Amino acid sequence: MKIGFIGLGNVGAKLAGSLLRNGFDLVLLDVDRNAARALLERGAAWGESGAAMARQCDVVITCLPSPAVSAQVMEGEQGVLAGLSCGKIWLEMSSTDADEIRRLGALVEARGAIPLDCPVSGGCHRAATGNIAIFAGGKRDAFEKVLPLLTTVGRNVLHTGELGSASIMKVATNYLAGVQLISTGEAFMVAKKAGIDLAVAYEAIRISSGNSFVHETEGQLILNGSYNINFTMDHEVKDLTLFDDLGKKYDLPLEMSPLAVQIMRDGLARYGPRVWSSMVVKRLEDACNEDLRAPGFPEYLTDDEPEAAGAEVMPRRG
Repeated sequence: MKIGFIGLGNVGAKLAGSLLRNGFDLVLLDVDRNAARALLERGAAWGESGAAMARQCDVVITCLPSPAVSAQVMEGEQGVLAGLSCGKIWLEMSSTDADEIRRLGALVEARGAIPLDCPVSGGCHRAATGNIAIFAGGKRDAFEKVLPLLTTVGRNVLHTGELGSASIMKVATNYLAGVQLISTGEAFMVAKKAGIDLAVAYEAIRISSGNSFVHETEGQLILNGSYNINFTMDHEVKDLTLFDDLGKKYDLPLEMSPLAVQIMRDGLARYGPRVWSSMVVKRLEDACNEDLRAPGFPEYLTDDEPEAAGAEVMPRRG
């Protein structure tokens, strides 16, 4: 199976690396060829255009920063759509809008090709080791065709239903992570102001009912002061806004979601779009004139779990 991969950002380069490490024939494309340098040196090929890649590859994966960029890569001159044909597969691994994935999916199907949305979740450190989680939306028979590929780049793979369902679950989980990030900073600040050692506070939360994936990952980077989660503030704002827009679409009286969007947008305005998203906690640090720091916490995250073959996660029934 020959794979085309477009988008070599913080996550995409690591997912492509997993494919290459596990023996897939890989063709790469990015606006910055330097982003592909390490993978090209390891044997990947460079694509001339999205259309050329689609013609020569069995599967084309896109992992891009926004729905607008995905649309441009798919529909632009010499875009992926121009090269798709019967039996080819497009995997959208970006965090995107469900309606937009369905719109592009219809264009893919009109070419005789097969669309699936397959966003990932779990952080760049797990993307690097092939241990990340993957949601997959689309027809079941198409999902089964690409399952061997998905279980190469991911540890837990869940078929979420029809096309677009994976993107909905991705923004839902990113919303939860964003809220947990804000609340983690608040919990740390209350503990510090109360005179509790933050290393003690970290362990108390970790072993308690208040624990979360965000606490165990981003919490450590806050206490280190690097905030280096490899995920930027503009992407955080995009994802929380996508979730909030879903709430508006279904006329839901959401309360925490609009506030989370407001907080993240304020963080973006204060510190810039390309700072790490964990820096939203600095809003509270600045307001309280206190740094949330403790010795012994890492500057960046590494996945110490060995790479293992992935598998499909089956939902409970009945």
